[in-house]
Amino acid sequence: MIRLPPNHPLRIELNNEVHARPPESVIAPCRMSYIALWSDYTMREKQWQAVSALTQRYGAVPPSRDATHYSAELGPFRLKWERHTEFVRYTFIVPGASDNPFSEPALLSVPQDWLAQLPGEIIVASHAVAIPDGPNTQDFETLGARLFGGSTMIGASVSSGTAKVLTDFHVHGDGFSRFLILDKGMTPRQSGRIIQRVLEIETYRMLALMALPVARELGPILSRCERDLADTTRALIDAAEIDEPLLLEQLTRLEAEIESQQSATVYRFSAAAAYYSLVQSRIDELREERIQGLQTFREFTERRLAPAMNTCQSTTSRHDALSQRVARATQLLSTRVDVNQERQNRALLESMNRRARLQLRLQETVEGLSIAAVTYYVVGLVGFIAKGIKGFGVELNPDIAMGVSVPVVIFIVWLGVHSIRRMVSKERADARHAVEHQEFDT
Repeated sequence: MIRLPPNHPLRIELNNEVHARPPESVIAPCRMSYIALWSDYTMREKQWQAVSALTQRYGAVPPSRDATHYSAELGPFRLKWERHTEFVRYTFIVPGASDNPFSEPALLSVPQDWLAQLPGEIIVASHAVAIPDGPNTQDFETLGARLFGGSTMIGASVSSGTAKVLTDFHVHGDGFSRFLILDKGMTPRQSGRIIQRVLEIETYRMLALMALPVARELGPILSRCERDLADTTRALIDAAEIDEPLLLEQLTRLEAEIESQQSATVYRFSAAAAYYSLVQSRIDELREERIQGLQTFREFTERRLAPAMNTCQSTTSRHDALSQRVARATQLLSTRVDVNQERQNRALLESMNRRARLQLRLQETVEGLSIAAVTYYVVGLVGFIAKGIKGFGVELNPDIAMGVSVPVVIFIVWLGVHSIRRMVSKERADARHAVEHQEFDT
């Protein structure tokens, strides 16, 4: 027995992904009805309940809750169910086909009460019929008049000439589009792959076009925003300093609106690009060969789908460019506002410095007057003391004592005031350093 390290938790799941949603084996003649319903993740439980209810009617095993695809024989028809990110699709297959197969679609074999209660909204509904190719299917004009109501036919020989696929891409009076597959020797699996690709072309084409109304709706909004941006930037050229805050508010509001629109539409446009890529891939897989007098699938789909996708791409690029322009204008105006604020701050600091110098001069003047006043009173006290001493009989001239004491008193008072000022300055410096250190730590 070979002993190996443990599997990665996702190994089996990722390996099975390549086998997900396999095509059904189809043997002509047969009829198929296909429905793709637009629904989001909130409907997943209802979708599973609907499929489970149908399988229980016919005694079949229902799919697991986390299944993304399911296939089962349910008596009179075969069901294929597939769940995708934005939609879920149901394919019903019934063997056999009459001369007018679209008048007896496979969907008639499905319980009608169950059909009416399916969750979601129809994005694609199609009937497909696979019949053997023969002498009665060579006249496409007659075939189109009988099966497609005389509409212009689109078709091609596919898969190295083993089949022909015909359609008109119209939604007929019964609410379904129609596809006719003429089998010229396909295997059942090959036939299933061809039908699946054709139905996927129709589905992904519709899903890609879901972005076109969004682009059309967004166009006038972008035009208005571009005009607003042009007006604001034009006003910015000659704007005075007092006008800049208002202009900055306008640009900020415009930038917020553009970002909001972009957030609301970016998924739809990116999804459209992905669906368009799938349409092109499925057409490539058909390996089309022209049928004389008919448009191919690529020619028909590209005639309108490519311009629509170009419109969406153009709108996306326009939106991105507008967002960048608004961001640059906002940055430019913010820089101007910052420069003006710095100039105002510098002027304020210079004014504060002038006031500080004046305050220092005033303080020095007050200190000088204080020294003179204190000296005057101290010298007076010295005079009184000298007179008192003279009264005791000591030979001392009070006037001389006062005169001699003046420079000594002035020096002592100045020294005391200077010491007090140094002490106060040191306390202020210590407090300022403490604040700066706290701000640095923060």
